[in-house]
Amino acid sequence: MTASPVLLAVALSLISAVCYATAAVVQERTAAATPGMRGALARGAWWGSVALNAGGALLHVVALRYGPLTLVQPLGALSLVLAVPLGSLATGRRTSGTQWRGVAYTLVGLSTLLLVTATGGAPHDTLGTAEVLAVALLAAGAVAVLVSAGTGGLAFAAASGIASGVGSTLSQKLAVGPTVSWGTALVGVLTVGFAVGGLLLSQQAYRSGLGGPLALLTLVNPVTASAIGIALLGEGFQYGGTGTLLALAGAAAAVYGVTLLSRAQEAPSTSGASSTSSAPRTLRAPRTPHTPNRTVPVAVVAPRPSLTPATVELTGPARSL
Repeated sequence: MTASPVLLAVALSLISAVCYATAAVVQERTAAATPGMRGALARGAWWGSVALNAGGALLHVVALRYGPLTLVQPLGALSLVLAVPLGSLATGRRTSGTQWRGVAYTLVGLSTLLLVTATGGAPHDTLGTAEVLAVALLAAGAVAVLVSAGTGGLAFAAASGIASGVGSTLSQKLAVGPTVSWGTALVGVLTVGFAVGGLLLSQQAYRSGLGGPLALLTLVNPVTASAIGIALLGEGFQYGGTGTLLALAGAAAAVYGVTLLSRAQEAPSTSGASSTSSAPRTLRAPRTPHTPNRTVPVAVVAPRPSLTPATVELTGPARSL
């Protein structure tokens, strides 16, 4: 692969990551503001996130035409890196030191992976029809198990990552030398199905917050696609054993960076929840119809100079508070 296709694939992946990161922030805020999926469907912001996801997916498919799965898919982790400043901007929070460390580790890890995957031949091999069906069935089974096993956000995030990773893998067949046939039509239907499923599963995952689910989704997606590329398409890393070690080190750094980003994004929401629950509240007595001999307790806020218990008469006999 010459330098020009590599740069094009990386540039398209970067723009795609911007679209995905923006969509993730919008989805998370929409999920927090609506009680259910029907409420999200009624909001224009959610459909805007769908458009951003569609644009990111289209750019991602085009990038797969110029780069292998082991190159293009890991760059999707940049969506989490970009979601940090975007999320901070949307919520008015400052980016913490932990978040910046997570960004640094993730970028170093992705740069290392880029070093060992950005050379070699352009992708020519694609999955056969039998391999497409096998991958689709295995992925559908894994998604079904995750969704049925637990209702937590991480389970939905893992299922979304598998669905999105398989959708990207299948889309490569449409990007690299497509032919007019029933097999191509089947791949197109499956690609759309897994892409839409990944989108809906991610929306469900973000109901428990953005940090953890987005981090897990960001990791599972490239792992799924890269595993398929290495196992079925013969993709690998350059420079032999040294390249493999560098790839493992880069992957470990990226995983650690993503973990830091996940924890940093979960911390503000947790602390915010505790501070909200412990904050003092001023309660007002509700207005009720006149009822004889009924006493409503009233909290006296203003200090009194006397230490004698105050007596308040409300529609009935006087009682001491």
